[in-house]
Amino acid sequence: MQTILITGSKGQLGNELQKAAKRFPNFRYIFTDVDELDICNKSALDNFVKENRIEIIVNCAAYTAVDKAEEEVEKCFAINAQAVKNIGEIAETYQIKVVHISTDYVFDGKSYKPYTEGMEVSPDTVYGKSKLQGEKFLQSVCNQCIVIRTSWLYSSYGNNFVKTMLRLGKERNSVKVIFDQIGTPTYAADLAEIILKILSQNNFISGIYHFSNEGVCSWYDFATAIFKIAHVNCLVHPIETKDYPAPAPRPYYSVLNKSKIKNTFGLSIAHWEESLEKCIEILKSEYSL
Repeated sequence: MQTILITGSKGQLGNELQKAAKRFPNFRYIFTDVDELDICNKSALDNFVKENRIEIIVNCAAYTAVDKAEEEVEKCFAINAQAVKNIGEIAETYQIKVVHISTDYVFDGKSYKPYTEGMEVSPDTVYGKSKLQGEKFLQSVCNQCIVIRTSWLYSSYGNNFVKTMLRLGKERNSVKVIFDQIGTPTYAADLAEIILKILSQNNFISGIYHFSNEGVCSWYDFATAIFKIAHVNCLVHPIETKDYPAPAPRPYYSVLNKSKIKNTFGLSIAHWEESLEKCIEILKSEYSL
């Protein structure tokens, strides 16, 4: 039975992996967050991996405060880049497989067609630059690594757009939501399932892959769907990006092409609305829906 170390286990994806792990009992799991294991501390990471005989690392740990990252550059790069290099170097030493989670922010969002893994990367934000550096570090030091770029992550755990909208929908009669940023929501439970399905196959093919749910929408469409599915009576007013200024620029278009991950590992992916319904069903009691 292989032992998997999952870092960042208290985040959205980490929590979903803990839940999904029950359906994949063919592994032994060790779930850690920064309190138990600081991946920025290379010697601590090395000792932990050695002592626990880790054979696979799934790195969900990340600095994800996109706007704050514009000020906390050093901290952002320490977690999203240098710590990933630590993981890669240690993994290579002990011949460990790594699955690392990256982001659509490695692109500038100026495309007009879904991004494939081979398209030019050109991040506009500190967060995006740090995540891209992490990808490059990992691939340069570790031979057995899979990088999965994802977008618009949400879950019944943690803080995210779905939970924010449900809260605001209960508090207000209307909300303003951006309509000129296009992408695809990703239900973290679906991503967790995909990761464990890939690791369950005897088919670990290193490289960069894209994963989100199927379909395309704007944040406005997403909010409208949330209220419709949850039966929340709240009007959604479309606004432009310029009407909601933020320290870090957001990509206008970040739809990911998922053909590679589907074809390589024989996967099917649910439409975003179908997955949103599942998440809202779980959240019903939390928001008294």
